[in-house]
Amino acid sequence: MALLSVKNLYQHFKISRSFTVKAVNGVSFEINAGETYGLVGESGSGKTTIGRSIIRLYDPTGGEIIFNGKKISGDLDSETNKMLRQNMQMIFQDPMSSLNPRKKIGDIIGEGLDIHGLYSNLSERNEIISGILKKVGLSPAHAERYPQQFSGGQRQRVGIARALVMSPKLIIADECISALDVSIQAQVVNLMKDIQDETGCAYLFIAHDLSMVKYISDRIGVLHKGYLVETGLTREIFSNPIHPYTKSLLSAVPHPNPRVEKQRQLIIYDSAKTNYENAKMYSVSDTHFVLSE
Repeated sequence: MALLSVKNLYQHFKISRSFTVKAVNGVSFEINAGETYGLVGESGSGKTTIGRSIIRLYDPTGGEIIFNGKKISGDLDSETNKMLRQNMQMIFQDPMSSLNPRKKIGDIIGEGLDIHGLYSNLSERNEIISGILKKVGLSPAHAERYPQQFSGGQRQRVGIARALVMSPKLIIADECISALDVSIQAQVVNLMKDIQDETGCAYLFIAHDLSMVKYISDRIGVLHKGYLVETGLTREIFSNPIHPYTKSLLSAVPHPNPRVEKQRQLIIYDSAKTNYENAKMYSVSDTHFVLSE
């Protein structure tokens, strides 16, 4: 059974009486325990909205979300809400705005422990925080510092530590490397892979950097204008893209070889010709699904 199952998810935002933003429209996918599912697409395609709807920062307009064997869409009872908060965490895109500048790093990381009472005494609390700081490549002494005393990469490590301290089964990483330098991006992604190997947690990896998504993801879903147009194994998506939008995305990835890069041709996708309202998903293989046009 899948750890997370998203079925026909809709997320609409009513702006006025006559205007509603349809951010997510009928998206369905599954994430198994211990795997990484990459969600890619251009800015405004609905990636972040899906992540926030799954973790219930937004109340879904429609659809069903099953996590850890329990339905977490709709109204949540106290037991289900507690299970969700302990077993699903989120790493936010901006490592500075997501950290309280008035709190020390130790208190930011330990807030979840405090809320759920996951320690018996203060000594155990400090030991847990020190251990998680070491795991993400920081020093236990950093617990006494404030967020503004760290670099961007270090702040992102703090965000990862805050998510990991609860020992979650699923971590939603919302473009957690987009604000970092390329060298720091590689460090953070390698850290996430090492932690996954050690703890067995699953990731919903939201990004627009296809090369990084290819490196970390087991399966990929391609979003366009709130619709999941294609999903499949990473090797299938990159070696045999079916949907024109996926082909367009992949054609925009620069190649490190200058000779190959010089011959690279962009594929322009005209979304105005596509009617997603009446389109249906069809299967290319048992693991590769595409939205028909």
